[in-house]
Amino acid sequence: MLSHLRPALVSMGLFTALLGLAYPLAVNGVAQAAFPSQANGSLVRDSGGRVIGSALIGQAFAKPEYFHSRPSAAGNGYDAAASSGSNMGPLNDKLIAREKTDASALRAENPGAAIPADAVTTSASGLDPDISPANARFQAPRIAKARGVPENEVTTLIDRQIQQPLLGFIGQPRVNVLALNRALDARFPPIAGKKGG
Repeated sequence: MLSHLRPALVSMGLFTALLGLAYPLAVNGVAQAAFPSQANGSLVRDSGGRVIGSALIGQAFAKPEYFHSRPSAAGNGYDAAASSGSNMGPLNDKLIAREKTDASALRAENPGAAIPADAVTTSASGLDPDISPANARFQAPRIAKARGVPENEVTTLIDRQIQQPLLGFIGQPRVNVLALNRALDARFPPIAGKKGG
């Protein structure tokens, strides 16, 4: 029996050291050397070096002078520990009621404009950091009014922030909300006393 047990224990120890320690450390070392920002969460820092978010994880912006992210079904909203969609089907009464409420608020904000789908629907993860260019443009009148700037200057800023599909065909054009709001603050500083999202 010992002759069978010894090779099994040695194999388990060897593969644990190799695949449980050496391989993850090697992959992490390569990632830290080649892609340090991505390996550490694609963190975004303010001018003082304070972490204000991640380029890969959405967050809530509620003030009228900021672009708002897609709605989130992750926990209480944008909770990375509870990342998921609502799993509600298109005929679910609770989903329909929420979308109607959101659409009514958006119609009041921008009467007569078509409401982009991603302004009222959640993403599969609930943490999508991006919105569609149409969603960003839909919000432009509110931003322009809140900041006291011409709307066409806000739309020009949006156009500069649009990221095209990977390789020209993978995905959809998108705008990173955190990056757009940072560019907005840099170009049109918020009115005094309204700093923050």
